[in-house]
Amino acid sequence: MMSKSALNGVVVLDLTQFESGTVCTETLAWLGATVIKLERPGSGEQGRSAQTEAGVDSYSFIILNANKKSVTVDFKNKKGQALVKRLIEKADVFVENFSPGTIERLGFDYDTVRNINPRIIYAQIKGFGSDGPYAHFPAFDVVGQATGGAASITGEADGPPMHAGVNLADSGAGYHCAIGILAALYQRTVTGEGQRLEVAMQDVVISFARSAWGRQLMTGEAAPRVGNGMPMAPVAPCGVYPCKPGGPNDYVYIYTSRWPGSPQWNKLLEVIGRTDAIGDPRFATPDSRYEHNQEVDAMIIAWTSTKTKNEAMEELGGSGVPAGAVFTTTELTTDSYLQERGTIVTMDHPVRGPIKMPGFSIQMSASSVPILPAPLLGQHNEEVYIELLGISKDEFESLRRERVV
Repeated sequence: MMSKSALNGVVVLDLTQFESGTVCTETLAWLGATVIKLERPGSGEQGRSAQTEAGVDSYSFIILNANKKSVTVDFKNKKGQALVKRLIEKADVFVENFSPGTIERLGFDYDTVRNINPRIIYAQIKGFGSDGPYAHFPAFDVVGQATGGAASITGEADGPPMHAGVNLADSGAGYHCAIGILAALYQRTVTGEGQRLEVAMQDVVISFARSAWGRQLMTGEAAPRVGNGMPMAPVAPCGVYPCKPGGPNDYVYIYTSRWPGSPQWNKLLEVIGRTDAIGDPRFATPDSRYEHNQEVDAMIIAWTSTKTKNEAMEELGGSGVPAGAVFTTTELTTDSYLQERGTIVTMDHPVRGPIKMPGFSIQMSASSVPILPAPLLGQHNEEVYIELLGISKDEFESLRRERVV
């Protein structure tokens, strides 16, 4: 008997745009849910046209909307609203991340949707909590990182706050929302009732910064910016070390923990050929090593500068020393193991052609969903409206002529 995907049979209405919401619904799609993306006729979700030539979906949209179905509907048209209500009757999950107040103006607030389908899981992603002082403020990833504390601990100690290179607030909110939806679906099996859940980007970034709170509790002061150091406590070695041939990303990140007895530090000294430093009182404890961090760094650089970043990572990691080469997006894309694992997949897009992109990061033994291309605008109108809702072909053609869909 063939195993089914984890969320087989779950229907998700996707009213999301850009990144946070689309990450949530794409995650559900990769878990096997039927995700129906509701978009404006003619233009579609705003992310389709961001940073791309006219008439061709952007790469960011394609990467964030794999495995979904697209239907078009005019939310401002009464017939369009009637279609959405019929879809709500069929759905298990409703997800939106519009600007504050938008979904209410469209007429699909939680109370309205719940009255149509009491079993529905109604999920919202916003920048800030809906009951707080910033409830009506718009937000993007950088705003979430700033107001959630991440920017205050990112960067060099003598430099300005910086946002991380990855979209912690956007994608983080998407994944948190997916977790909440999965929990709500499970709870529904017990109660029979749906519920509303809300994820705020500020809250998500705060949760990602827990170790910084550990530093604050130890010192009584706000966690500082420590560059490539660890936010919890000063550690040496902890940073990036240059490797040959000296390109902009030819570095290896090396870190040894503060374990009693310093086994990782001693092993590092063995690998780099500096066993003479084992037992040296300057390097005997984590605190003394940090006090003499410039000498520590000099010893390590003398070794890493003779190695490529891959060689350094392999020799150190193979010996039990935490080390990671600084891989670029291009290097990761072409990594044969990551392609075999499915971390990097090839999507065959009908317009863009083959695209290598990040796949699903969760490996499951009994749930597997092939990666399908992001949908073209309105690609699944007939499938959803005729097959799912049972609309006749004549009625569907009438709705199309009236530009309701």
